[in-house]
This record gives sequence, C-alpha cells and structure tokens, in this order.
Amino acid sequence: MTSAVRPEAGRETAARPAAPPALVQALALVTVIAACSAEPAEPDRQELTVFVAASLADVAEQVSEQTGLDVTISAAGSSDLVSQVVSGAPADVLVTADEATMARAEEEGVVEEPRPVAVNHPALVVPAGNPAGITGLDDSLHDARLVICAPQVPCGAAAHELANLAGVDLQPVSEEPDVTDVLGSVTSGQADAGVVYDSDVLRGGADLERVEVPEASEVTNIYPAALVAGTDHDEAAEAWLDALTGPSGREALTDAGFGVP
Repeated sequence: MTSAVRPEAGRETAARPAAPPALVQALALVTVIAACSAEPAEPDRQELTVFVAASLADVAEQVSEQTGLDVTISAAGSSDLVSQVVSGAPADVLVTADEATMARAEEEGVVEEPRPVAVNHPALVVPAGNPAGITGLDDSLHDARLVICAPQVPCGAAAHELANLAGVDLQPVSEEPDVTDVLGSVTSGQADAGVVYDSDVLRGGADLERVEVPEASEVTNIYPAALVAGTDHDEAAEAWLDALTGPSGREALTDAGFGVP
C-alpha cells in the first residue's frame, strides 16, 4: 500500500502559487489533444468494385444500397467485362449474363468458384404502338430496322440461338456491344425491333412492347457471379454476393423480371 508523505511536525509547508487561468486552459487543451491522438483512428470504408452485365445493373445498384457497403458498379457487355478483368482491371466481383462468358474468365484464372444468381430469356421487342407492324421472327422483319447485340455478347448469342430455333436468318442493321444499347435504340424509335431480355421488357416500360416468340422460353441464360481472384476485399465481396443471393436480392431479381436458380 502506498502511504502519503506528511510534512514533519512543526515545519510549515509553503503554499504553492495558483497557476494563471490562461496556463490552466492551455494545459487542459493539450491534455484533450493528447487523449484524442491516443485513440485508434477509424478504418477507412472498403470500396468494392462490381463488374456486372448491363442487363443486371439496376438490380446490382439495389443490392448495393441494401448492404451498406461502398460499392462502385461498372456495367457493360459481359465479354467486355471479362476482357477488362483479364487485363488486370481492379474489380472485386464479376457477374456475367451467361455461363459461357464466365467460363472464359475461369479458363484465364481470374475468378473463383462462380455461382448461379439469376435466369433470363430473350425477348423480341418493338417501340410502343409497333409502328412497323412486326408480328414475330418472320417475314415482317425483312424490311425492318432490327437491332441485336453483337454475337460475342450473351444477348447476341441468345438472339441467334432463338433465330435458329425459329428457323429464320436475322439481318440486323446494327449489332450493339450490350443489351442496354439495343433497348435504347428500340425505346427511342431508332429501331423497329430488337432482341433483348425478359427483364428489359420491364426496364423499357411504356415505351416498349413485347412481340411473342414461342421459342423464346427454350433459350435460357444463366447469370453466374464470382469473386475476382486476388481481390483485397474478399470479405466485403462475399457479403455483396450473399446479399444478391439472399432473400432481398432474390426479391429484387424477380421484381425486375429475372428468374432465380
């Protein structure tokens, strides 16, 4: 036990002069600053970068808001996204619009264990009112301005598979790098018809009409998602993927016109 040291009997203790008020305030300020500097700094929020197929961009934004993570969404055609990742682009998650495109990323060793997250089907669409009178994948397309995705893009591959099943040879006036560009051409009236996805029919809203093609249900695109190999944000990336495949993510997908595996 520590004992207090008392002054010797009979000896007077000299009173110490009080410190000036300004000095007291200065010392107090130094104490506060020192205490604050001793506290550990809050870690910076991790910024997650998600490369996602253009058709899934809206859902990806919704999921990101629900996670509370700091997420940057980069949306484009799946083949372009894979090329960027292979070239070393700083992505943490990759979501493509078909398994064949993701397989290329796997072969290049740039992703880890893809998992299916969504399902989609091609759809033939026209501007509201169908001014060109398109009736299907048939002779009504001969003089029409048809726009589809480029064949190396999943939506382009789906369009050609659909045409093969329907027994027609597509003659597009333009082949676009992603489905969003096809959708924009049709909704703006620059194209008489386009092949997009079921989910894009909802995205187009009142500016778009679907023309039924019986074979469309036979063409299925499965969307896989995967962590990019070597990501520095693996825990945050896993949390984002869990949100996409969890109840709220599945609800967002179905509300947007996607199927879920």
